[in-house]
Amino acid sequence: MADLQNLEAAIQSPALKTVYAHWQQARGARPMPAWREIDPTAIGRYLPKVWAWRFDVAQNTFIGRLAGEDILAVMQHSMRGRRFADCFPAATAVALEALYRKVIDGPAIMRATGRVYVQTGKHGWGERIMLPLAGDGVTGDGVLGVTDYRLNAGGRSGVDTATDLAGEEITFYPLT
Repeated sequence: MADLQNLEAAIQSPALKTVYAHWQQARGARPMPAWREIDPTAIGRYLPKVWAWRFDVAQNTFIGRLAGEDILAVMQHSMRGRRFADCFPAATAVALEALYRKVIDGPAIMRATGRVYVQTGKHGWGERIMLPLAGDGVTGDGVLGVTDYRLNAGGRSGVDTATDLAGEEITFYPLT
């Protein structure tokens, strides 16, 4: 795991840089900001690429909170108010939930590059970050993410339909 200076140097996408900078500003001296401290106007230009989930302790799963237009275009359905298991194929949901738990439990920031949205049956290349959120500033209870991508890279469509995340290079950056 690398440190946050390495993360800042690694981020290439202007969308990711903007959302990450706002997340940093919102958290201040605390490990994580609360969802209510994320200002949509501060990241407005990139809201189509933004997504968020909250962790529901009673159900022991993530519940969809927000998906921007670019995310909805790939997922082809709204995730708002829906559980992970209702939004993804079973194997994908298990793998994704493990990543999301690592982000809130670490706490850590996840950055990934490579093939994105493989589970949708579409082919693309992108970069994404997942940032932990905490209502109390300390205990992770959700994630804020942004994915910047190009689908159907190289003119290919409907390829790489495996339901794993093997196409992405994933790095975690601890907050403690």
